[in-house]
Amino acid sequence: MTSLFDVTDNDDILALQPRLTDDDPGVRRIALIELADLEEPDGLLWLVNRLAEDPTEEVRAEAARLLEAWEDESVVEALCQALTDPSLAVQSAAAQSLSLLKSEAAGRVILPWTGHADISVRVAAFRALRELRFPEAASAALSALDDRDANVRREAVGVLGWLKQLDALPALARLASYDPDTEVRRAATGALGLASDAQVLPALRQALQDQAWQVREEAATTLGKVGHADAGSALVEALSDDYWQVRLRATRSLGRLRYVPALEALIETLGHRISNLRKEAALALGELNDQGAIAALQAAQDDGDPEVRKAVRIALSQLQ
Repeated sequence: MTSLFDVTDNDDILALQPRLTDDDPGVRRIALIELADLEEPDGLLWLVNRLAEDPTEEVRAEAARLLEAWEDESVVEALCQALTDPSLAVQSAAAQSLSLLKSEAAGRVILPWTGHADISVRVAAFRALRELRFPEAASAALSALDDRDANVRREAVGVLGWLKQLDALPALARLASYDPDTEVRRAATGALGLASDAQVLPALRQALQDQAWQVREEAATTLGKVGHADAGSALVEALSDDYWQVRLRATRSLGRLRYVPALEALIETLGHRISNLRKEAALALGELNDQGAIAALQAAQDDGDPEVRKAVRIALSQLQ
């Protein structure tokens, strides 16, 4: 039977042979680390082999971690196969290594796995494709917006957002408004910021009324990114949200929009008990570039928080 070592004449790799085949899994694991440190292509076959065939999950997981730096298509396929390993530790290590890949060639290998029957495999495949920004993944991601599993839907939203897939806006708006999972609604709300298109405003306004504050916070942020002044009145209302995190994002977005009708509401926020809100209100007032904010900002120059005082100075310098 042909040994993997028959394919190499590299003395350093051959010297590792006794430990790579040792009965002790701890010895084999350390030997794999040393093999990877050599960064020799001839050692790649052995790493892939141990990922697939080593009887000990710790060794297989180590092999998966060590393969993160290799863009070879055979490695990508082996990592995808490892997503179905019976060990959760191996699955997790393989998924992490896949998420660090950067080549388009890797995307072609990963893409078919988005249709796998196992939920965790689909999740890992879409997560890896998101980082690759692989255009051919758009169709699969659109289909996955109807996946029965919320984690898959959330990762598919991420792929479409990173690809800035404009034709996905209607589907993303639907998820932002109606998906039963909070994290999917939040992710879809954020993804709507990929376009400065007025068609997303109704969905974002609805998200600003969502029952989950995390979705409302994301909506307040995204409305500032979209950049339509028509969102201003809804953001002013959000300054009264029960959660300060939502108010903070709304304050920041009102500044980005330079929404002058928010002047009085922002001046009121400048006196809020939470210093982060006061700081954001000061910065937003500076961005409004309205002289009506000067008196309130001057009165806030002695604020007890140094970060607020700094924000006030910045704002006044913009207005004077």
